[in-house]
Amino acid sequence: SFAGGTSDGANPEAPLIMDSAGNLYGTTEYGGQYNYGTVFKISADGTESVLYSFAGSGTDGEYPVAGLVMDGAGDLYGTTANGGTAGEGTVFKISGGGTESVLYSFALAAGSNPAAALIIDSAGNLYGTTTAGGAHGDGTVFELSAAGTESVLYSFSGGTTDGSKPAAALVMDGAGNFYGTTESGGAYGNGAAFELSAGGAESILHSFGQGWDGISPSAPLIRDSSGNLYGTTPQSGFLGGGTVFKLAADGTETIVHSFSGTDGQNPVGGLVMDSAGNVYGTTQYGGANGEGAVFEIN
Repeated sequence: SFAGGTSDGANPEAPLIMDSAGNLYGTTEYGGQYNYGTVFKISADGTESVLYSFAGSGTDGEYPVAGLVMDGAGDLYGTTANGGTAGEGTVFKISGGGTESVLYSFALAAGSNPAAALIIDSAGNLYGTTTAGGAHGDGTVFELSAAGTESVLYSFSGGTTDGSKPAAALVMDGAGNFYGTTESGGAYGNGAAFELSAGGAESILHSFGQGWDGISPSAPLIRDSSGNLYGTTPQSGFLGGGTVFKLAADGTETIVHSFSGTDGQNPVGGLVMDSAGNVYGTTQYGGANGEGAVFEIN
């Protein structure tokens, strides 16, 4: 149970990650020494420790709303939605010994306000999204090389032909192609699922919001061994409580489930899949007591 104040974090919003010893790592949006958020560890025996308190002050990050990723050496990487030298967010590293360093500070042209976790490849390059900034102000997909060089792989342009405001982490296939979602933009203005090829060509796989479709996807996609993508939308659908959807490799969308309220409502988080192809997730509201649900879809 988080205590907040200057000695502990407050308001954790992101998923946890676990190391091979069973220790858990995560972020809190607020709390810590300066109330700009923390990175914490919970050991396998349940002992919590604050690894780092963000300081802001024009150099450090502020408000980490996304989860972490760990490399093979045990170093942690993440993003803050604000702070840094331009106030537009950061990418940070916390070494296995607990030392924090700002790897990159965003400015508008290079993207701003990252709200999603990073992914890391075998060479140590980091990839992520920003909800705003870029060439058109509608967000970006970026790479931060292992040497610390940032490059914008794609700038979203919004409107009816492209997505806008990517708020979720990316998923990468074996060929180096990226897949993700945007909360707005697309043909109906209600978000899109996109593919970004290894060569930098972007294509819209699906525009959300037509008919009984879900709208405004904000959670990461998952990908099965056949190349199908699965995700959630927190709103709309046939019964109004949000959806779980499937996108085939060719972009064909199927609504797997529409939430009605009594079985859950507003799934804002992502999914996980077991080896049998069953998916699991949570809803923010609904369920028997109206306070949210954990669900399985076989």
